[in-house]
Amino acid sequence: MSANIHKWRGTQRGSAARPAYAQRQPGGPEPQAGAAQVRVVIAGGGTGGHLIPGLAVARALVARGVDAADITFIGTARGIEARMVPESGFALRLISIAGWKGRGPWRALRAAARLPVAIAECVRILRQTRAQVVFGIGGYASGPALAAALLLRVPVVLLEVNAKAGLANRLAARWARAAAVNFPETARQFRRAVVTGVPVRAEFFAEHGEPAAASVLVFGGSQGARAINAAAGDLAGRLPAGTVLRRQTGADDFITDMATAMQATQVVVARSGASTLGELAAAGKPSILIPLPTAADQHQLRNAEAYARAGAAVLLPQAELTSERLASEVNALFADPARRGRMAAAAKSFAHRDAAAAIAELILDNKKGTD
Repeated sequence: MSANIHKWRGTQRGSAARPAYAQRQPGGPEPQAGAAQVRVVIAGGGTGGHLIPGLAVARALVARGVDAADITFIGTARGIEARMVPESGFALRLISIAGWKGRGPWRALRAAARLPVAIAECVRILRQTRAQVVFGIGGYASGPALAAALLLRVPVVLLEVNAKAGLANRLAARWARAAAVNFPETARQFRRAVVTGVPVRAEFFAEHGEPAAASVLVFGGSQGARAINAAAGDLAGRLPAGTVLRRQTGADDFITDMATAMQATQVVVARSGASTLGELAAAGKPSILIPLPTAADQHQLRNAEAYARAGAAVLLPQAELTSERLASEVNALFADPARRGRMAAAAKSFAHRDAAAAIAELILDNKKGTD
């Protein structure tokens, strides 16, 4: 008999929602009245791995008395920020810039030629917003804003969620006042760094215990992942009878409540983006990580290696990914509850419940006018 398969189909997100900061989250800090006015620019995005932590920090700043109207995001029209930032109730200023890594020589040349214009656009935005601190969250929209901050002598705080710092952050590390990092080994890449972890929603920290039934959750990010989908498509028949297999196969089968889905499973199969790893850590879930081989600077591979070294995950390179190999790794974890327990504890060692609050404090401590 084959395993039970459940597809999680979520509703399409597109309508404007009430800003997440409009009400205090359970367990979150009360908004502080009478705080001094602080004008913050948050630069970057492109993917959820960069933007979602940035939004979490923006909400934490509001909870500490910063007026939401004094927080401005800088991004591009093609990035995920074009939709998510306005939906979250924050201002977004768009610039015209593209990444050049892995794009071919001519596209890379055109992107480089556009960089001075993008920097000039960011200089104008920083002047118009009278920014007191720029918070770089990574992604190619971050670089021009960080360069503009250097030109205008606006303090810079960086967020590096990956084990290996991205290009913009590596360059800005020379003048940034501080960096918030996810991995301890990443701190060495910056002049001054604080290990804060990745901001993760409180729901992922809920304690439910390990599910009794054999269960596996497979997903490849918000848009799915072709290679993982192909291997998982034949996975059900290779697992023990009665195994619950949940799959996120792409945007049309998006799991809107990932926290609940993750808490209800024994083993997770996923990519190794920083946000995913933060969620795995908070939930304390053993995982099989399949890094995206085309990720910039191989950052997903470096993330997965860090988790594998700690004993929190199994690293399965995409080049070795087959239905047979994936089933073998999953079944090996099913057969060894003690190993799963050790992996869960190792994953939790990476969790930081108050990451967003810690990063917000780092930003406020390094704003313009602060010694």
